[in-house]
Amino acid sequence: MRQEWAGRGGIIKVIASIIRIVTMSQRARKLIFGTILIAAAAFAADTAKPAPTFAKDVAPILYKNCTTCHRPGEIAPMSLLNYKETRPWAKSIKQAVAARVMPPWFADPAVGHFSNDTRLKVEDVDTIVRWVDAGAPEGNPAEMPAAPKYVEGWVLGKPDVVIEMPEAFEVPAQGVIPYKYFSAPTNFTEDKWIRGVEIRAGNRAVVHHIILMLQPAGTPPTGAILPGMQLAGTAPGVQPRFYPDGVAKQIKAGSLIVFQMHYTPNGKAVSDKSYVGLYFAKEPPREIAKGGGILNFGFKIPAGDPNYEVKSNWVAPEDILLTGMTPHMHVRGKDFKFTAYYPDGRSEVLLNVPHYDFNWQLHYTLQDPMHLPKGTRIECIAHYDNSVNNKFNPDPTKDVHWGDQTFEEMMIGFFDYLPDHNPVAKTVAANR
Repeated sequence: MRQEWAGRGGIIKVIASIIRIVTMSQRARKLIFGTILIAAAAFAADTAKPAPTFAKDVAPILYKNCTTCHRPGEIAPMSLLNYKETRPWAKSIKQAVAARVMPPWFADPAVGHFSNDTRLKVEDVDTIVRWVDAGAPEGNPAEMPAAPKYVEGWVLGKPDVVIEMPEAFEVPAQGVIPYKYFSAPTNFTEDKWIRGVEIRAGNRAVVHHIILMLQPAGTPPTGAILPGMQLAGTAPGVQPRFYPDGVAKQIKAGSLIVFQMHYTPNGKAVSDKSYVGLYFAKEPPREIAKGGGILNFGFKIPAGDPNYEVKSNWVAPEDILLTGMTPHMHVRGKDFKFTAYYPDGRSEVLLNVPHYDFNWQLHYTLQDPMHLPKGTRIECIAHYDNSVNNKFNPDPTKDVHWGDQTFEEMMIGFFDYLPDHNPVAKTVAANR
């Protein structure tokens, strides 16, 4: 009986709607019917649109945006170089791109413009979603674009020279391992200009991060990162990159490269022998790449605090061109912001990462280097979740201090810059 009356009620509603339309003015009826016709036409056009195929529509998107990581031997868990490899992951790919989880990118889109922005275009996301909804068809294999060519084992291509740790390190199955340092000779008989550095973990499963430092010939290693001596570093999610055209770093003849290794045992005893590829500049650079870290050693994050704030500051000792920034925290990190306070009283947010992800510590390269006059203060503000609500929190019952290990915390705003040799023109333009 309820179903019968439900059916009758539905019919009565339809009849009532028709009566309302009939009793409307002619102009109102035309407006309603016109709107219906436009919507119907749009629906028909959309449904008539052929479903995207992997060969013609999806493969170009993956090749451009995804396969640097999603290929054999790289950080991603699966390869997406062809249809056979991609098809089993279709639904997961749809979910990840629709939720903007992949490709990973965490900068606030309302702040700044970055040349390495990995976000997919809206139309690319739509194409992938429609492809999966249509059953993820392969399409005509003859329409497949040529797969990108990669040098196996390298993101930047074949390096000019490869330098290994001098010996393998045996990582135990358990325990806390303090940072390990290994010095490897470059054997350079002359000074070398470096335009790119790619660090490769020998055993990615147990290597948390690697920092490379330069040790001048004839000097003992310090076991510390000294100003001007850091060559490069890598951590979860960091991708290698070339310096901008005309920019390089110098390695002096006879220098050694010191590997600072942070190992995290995972329950299985393994061996690691990490290495680095160096890419030489063809000619002396116009500028020498510089960088630094804006950090705070002295914090204490109270047990259970869900939103503890830590600040750090750095003041530019000269006119500089800021080229990029990298926030660094551990598993309690929530968000991170860089703000510039100029000598004339202005302030400007340089980078805002509202949802920090320890597993993807991205570098954000500015699309246009920013002029920061001498005396500009860069303030970094970070927040930490040391509560039970943080599923990655090792122990919410303990206060947390600065420390090397992942279960401790850090607060560093890394940044890259160049000297600014023409500050007057840029200052005038900024003040207009």
